[in-house]
Amino acid sequence: MTTFYDEIGGYPTIEKIVATFYAGVAEDPILRPLYPEEDLGPAEERFRLFLVQYWGGPTTYSEARGHPRLRMRHAPFAVTPAAAERWLVHFREGLDAAQLTPEQDARFWDYVTHAAQFMVNTFDEV
Repeated sequence: MTTFYDEIGGYPTIEKIVATFYAGVAEDPILRPLYPEEDLGPAEERFRLFLVQYWGGPTTYSEARGHPRLRMRHAPFAVTPAAAERWLVHFREGLDAAQLTPEQDARFWDYVTHAAQFMVNTFDEV
């Protein structure tokens, strides 16, 4: 069975999306403070492995970290509607860099737009 992960080109495609995304996050005045680590590398690696697994690739993420529990893992950080919006701006850049087919892009974008809204945990602007 071919997974969506295989369909979009596997690891190199996810790697390109996530690297482009984090290049934007690194310079973003709203998002960068949400990443306490000096180096964004560990966060980038976790996100890359999560997306690989989510879309049907190797389950390295769960083997290393257990169940994703996304809301719980993000609870310590104030994820505002503005942060979710900025997150989507940079994710859009990542998807554009990957040059997926329109159908693949729409499927990926649908997932991330729902995920971004799901992660909002405060409406208090920080």
